[in-house]
Amino acid sequence: MRSGTGRSYTRAARLLRPSVQRRRDRMGNNMQDRIKVLGIVLKAEPIGEYDRRVVILTREKGKISAFARGARKPTSAFLAPTSPFTFGTFELYAGRNSYSVCDISADCYFEELRQDFEGAYYGMYFLELADYCTRENNDEREVLKLLYQSLRALLVPSLPRKLVRYIYELKAMTYSGECPQTFEQFSDWNLNPSTEYALQYVVAASVEKLYTFLLTEEVFAEFARVVTWLRKHYVEHRFKSLEILET
Repeated sequence: MRSGTGRSYTRAARLLRPSVQRRRDRMGNNMQDRIKVLGIVLKAEPIGEYDRRVVILTREKGKISAFARGARKPTSAFLAPTSPFTFGTFELYAGRNSYSVCDISADCYFEELRQDFEGAYYGMYFLELADYCTRENNDEREVLKLLYQSLRALLVPSLPRKLVRYIYELKAMTYSGECPQTFEQFSDWNLNPSTEYALQYVVAASVEKLYTFLLTEEVFAEFARVVTWLRKHYVEHRFKSLEILET
């Protein structure tokens, strides 16, 4: 394992405190029930003729669902920011059974990633895996940081995207408890010591230090083989975007 040129991105580490307002909005909702959360849109689906239901991975509330009225109208201010990949601050009205989107301040749309066919599918796979590995109303702050950093890492030319993928998979499974954090079960694989070190490093390292190394071809092949075995053994789910990437 040798040092690389991956950058550290810390914007996702911001902590926004829920804000309370006392007037009513134009729809008559009590603005005292509004909150602000920092997060990223994992997926969006149409509801009715013009509305959208979005799943947002947030720092304050974990994974939540929210409804955006009129978001699919061509003139809606919510048309772009309720799309997957949008990272920013979401102002939500907390109803009795669900959240409604009141306002969005987008910090990043990951446009460069969206416009790259291969990069877009890597990104969509990362969103899918984050959705699978997280639970509603659970503390998912580290997964949010991991997802944001990993999407940014896909844009770094010096970092091979396959390496970013396997690092992300291993760390996501570690955070979700989907796989063991030790690798004794691979003792009969005769792994290169550098491979073992890389695996342990990813499990133990902070998100900010994940994408700071490169691997030789031999070590990368072993690293990928181990992570793929773990994913297939412990994650019982088919990811559509991954299937496209692997065709």
